[in-house]
Amino acid sequence: IAKQMSATGITSTRKTPPDGITCPLDASLDMKASLPSWAHDYSFTGQLRPALLSPKRTVTNKRVKLPDYASHPAGVSDSEQRDRASNSSIRVYGPEELEGECNLRYACAMGREVLDAGGKACRVGVTTDEIDRVVHEACMERDCYPSPLNYYNFPKSVCTSVNEVICHGIPDYREIQDGDIVNIDVTTYSRGGYHGDLNETFCVGNVDADGRRVVQT
Repeated sequence: IAKQMSATGITSTRKTPPDGITCPLDASLDMKASLPSWAHDYSFTGQLRPALLSPKRTVTNKRVKLPDYASHPAGVSDSEQRDRASNSSIRVYGPEELEGECNLRYACAMGREVLDAGGKACRVGVTTDEIDRVVHEACMERDCYPSPLNYYNFPKSVCTSVNEVICHGIPDYREIQDGDIVNIDVTTYSRGGYHGDLNETFCVGNVDADGRRVVQT
């Protein structure tokens, strides 16, 4: 989906005809709930169906440090590429990297707060796009960049994976249903240049025994 969005040149201020993937915030409920163009001929293995996406959200806090992929046309992280090429062992962080201002523990603590905010919004009738809005604004309030945003052109600020979606689901206008299980995967990028990555799966309403076993596992 992200590649298709990139190919169509979608921006948050798009004024061109509909691209079949996104629609404005003020669109009708029927339009928001409609299938994106790529899904019409897709062979789904479960009952879940995607909806359209809202326009890409923007960074509104000037104090937020942007990762190198934030403005890259393809969302590529040059620093990540260099790190993969030069490091052959797992890095061990010291006290300065862990405890310094806005460093690794801080990024993780902010991620926990942001995830809690997203979890509180997770209930029947709420769209995963609304969870994305909550997470994005919570990141802005904490001077953090939502790491998923534009990472290899990922179009949203959080990953929301519902039911049979294994991981890295893209928030859309679909409303969460009674009995859904919803994984919210948050990563925050601090002004110190560290990512805090964590996730949690939430049971919404009357989740059946199989769904609860999946979450417990």
